[in-house]
Amino acid sequence: MFSHVMLGSNDIERSRKFYDALFATLGGNPAIQDDKGRLIYMHNGGLFLVTKPIDGEPACHANGGTIGFAAENPEQADAWHAAGIEAGGTAIEDPPGVREGAGMKLYLAYLRDPDGNKICAMHRMG
Repeated sequence: MFSHVMLGSNDIERSRKFYDALFATLGGNPAIQDDKGRLIYMHNGGLFLVTKPIDGEPACHANGGTIGFAAENPEQADAWHAAGIEAGGTAIEDPPGVREGAGMKLYLAYLRDPDGNKICAMHRMG
C-alpha cells in the first residue's frame, strides 16, 4: 500500500501513452498533468506520478525495485499486460500466471515500462 509513488521518465508523452493504456485496464482515467508537467494517476486511493527527473539527470530505473498494481481478477491482469506491451512496454520474467509462495497463490503479470521500470499487475487468488 502506498500513498504515492513517483517515477522518472525521459519522455513524458511516451509515458503518458503507456500508463494511460495500463490504467484504462484497471478502470482508471487518463493522466492529469499538473503545472510542473507531472502526470498524475489516481488508483485505489493512491497517487501514481510520472515526471522528468528533478535533478536534470537521465531517468533510470530502480535496481531490483518493482511497483505493483492491484488487479481485480486474472483477466484484468492479462488485459493490463497486453495493453502495456501494445503501448511500448516489454514483457519480462515468466508469462502471466499463478505463482505460489508464502502460503498464498498470486496471479502475476510483469512488464518493464519504456524507461525500464519494473511493474507488476497482481491478483491475490481466493
